[in-house]
Amino acid sequence: MAAVATAMGAIGVSEQGGDGTPIVFLHGVGSDKSVWAPQIEHFGRTRRAVAFDYPGYGDSDPAGEGTTRDDFARAIAAAMDSLGIADAHICGLSLGGVIAIAMHAVARQRCRSLILADTFAVHPDGPAIYERSVAGSANLRAMAEARVDVLLAQPADPDHRTETVETMAGIEPAAYRIGAEAVWLADQADRARAIDVRTLVICGAEDKVTPPALSRELTDLIPGARYAEIAGAGHLTNVEKADVFNGLVEEFIGNG
Repeated sequence: MAAVATAMGAIGVSEQGGDGTPIVFLHGVGSDKSVWAPQIEHFGRTRRAVAFDYPGYGDSDPAGEGTTRDDFARAIAAAMDSLGIADAHICGLSLGGVIAIAMHAVARQRCRSLILADTFAVHPDGPAIYERSVAGSANLRAMAEARVDVLLAQPADPDHRTETVETMAGIEPAAYRIGAEAVWLADQADRARAIDVRTLVICGAEDKVTPPALSRELTDLIPGARYAEIAGAGHLTNVEKADVFNGLVEEFIGNG
């Protein structure tokens, strides 16, 4: 299944498994659902594991002008409806973490727990990063090649490096600009304080894009949240250290 029909248009989906409380994975601004392949394979052995594309990304229908992070969150909830998923553990990385926080705000009942990886409530350099992202969207391959060694801890695995560049290069520029606005201009500190489900915050120790200090700040905002840092990982913790990432999430969600 490449996409599922929803009330908000087609949404790209990749899934495996079927028993137990589902886990839903939300990708970053320079990626798509394919980045979660190591998690779909791992968690799909014991429960339903689902990765979605946002509107405009991957196999989803294009995003309309003015699409917001809350629209992304509602689109994911609509896709869950179409798949018969009432609620799930919601795991998002970078922009995905921003959307997970937005999901809790606009569709609280869909969130069994939150796993927020390499993300933040508000980024102090967000507006400047957004401006650079808009400028770079004119040639996403060139931007990907220039940014990949910042995204990944060094020395990076050559396969991870190639996959990161190719995935970012394939994103529609208009969708990338919408995603960039959704993530880098986010200010969800109040929403983070209102989170009332179990939450795990994860960050790569060598993340230069959303440094550990931002994840610790986010952890402090969320009542009862736990923090875990992954040594030797940069911004793409789920890819760079998939086994460690999966283990942390597995321990957190348990049999729930």
